[in-house]
Amino acid sequence: MTPIDTITADSLIAQYADGIAFVAEEQPATELTGFIYQLTYAAENLDRAGLYSDDLTSAATYLAGGDEATDDTERTVLLGKAAEHLLNGSNFIDEYRDMC
Repeated sequence: MTPIDTITADSLIAQYADGIAFVAEEQPATELTGFIYQLTYAAENLDRAGLYSDDLTSAATYLAGGDEATDDTERTVLLGKAAEHLLNGSNFIDEYRDMC
């Protein structure tokens, strides 16, 4: 894996913050704690709209774990799982946008 392919919390925030913020009805988060909060709130809003998925809450859990990880391999795995859930969750965000 080249450095450009490395998944970081910052790269995930940069990629997904706008969509998550739309669903959370807030300004896009710029730091991890705020992003994790918005993921949780966005998941609740999706549920209220009838779009049931655990992807955003799972992403929040994996991001928090990656932030706390002291081992680089563990951090890489957790951030990779967060990325997968964010990608899956983006489909629900698109549906939510279409509903609004």
